[in-house]
Amino acid sequence: MIGRDDTGHRWSIGEVARASGMTVRALRHYDEIGLLSAGERTASGHRRYTGRDVRRLYRVRALRTLGLSLEEIATVLADSTGDLVAMHDLLTAQLRGLEAHAARIQRLTHRLRGLLEQIDGASMPDPDQFMTTLEMISVFETSFTTEQREQLARQRAELGPEAVEAAKSEWAGLVEELLCHVQDDTPVDDPRVRALVARWDALGNRFHAGGDAGEQTKAAAQRAWRENSAEIGRSLPWPADRLRDLVHYLERVRQTG
Repeated sequence: MIGRDDTGHRWSIGEVARASGMTVRALRHYDEIGLLSAGERTASGHRRYTGRDVRRLYRVRALRTLGLSLEEIATVLADSTGDLVAMHDLLTAQLRGLEAHAARIQRLTHRLRGLLEQIDGASMPDPDQFMTTLEMISVFETSFTTEQREQLARQRAELGPEAVEAAKSEWAGLVEELLCHVQDDTPVDDPRVRALVARWDALGNRFHAGGDAGEQTKAAAQRAWRENSAEIGRSLPWPADRLRDLVHYLERVRQTG
């Protein structure tokens, strides 16, 4: 278990992979692109990660959850003014995100309790109350702001119903193909897999506007998949656990890009 700092403890690549939920392949890729290198090597050449390396990995993983690409993360780390300042800013951003998430849960919980109290009092809530609750659930599950949801709606309207349905059909086919690769444990750097994920991302890009606003909705969509795959999966024809595995697989493929 990762728990000590630079007082002498060192971790193997396997230990770091297990603790962080990453694959050894992804950690090696981080090393290849200069994002995270093990600070030491054994006499036989095996990687050994120091406490400083573990802190850097934490920052990398945290920045990924905030929606940054590997290239953007490298820039952020290169521009950091110091470990304490950079870590403080990162933890603050994470905390704000979690607090906003908790606030959404609290509001939804309060709303559902109100509906239950009415039903316990033998009074059926009116349709407007259910509509309001559905909207709150939608915000909670998708993690989009109101402005982002409006932007996505405008993008769908511009595409038109036929293009949207065609995209859904194409996406379903991609899910089936990629699930086969997940089941077969195809290496994430396999050209066939990379081509499928490129098609997946290109398809998703059609539903996002250009510029920074579009990048923000894409990042929010990826977070929604990671954080709410079980809930989203209930409305889809594939088992939730398989979709969860697919989401992790997609992340691994993108990390090697």
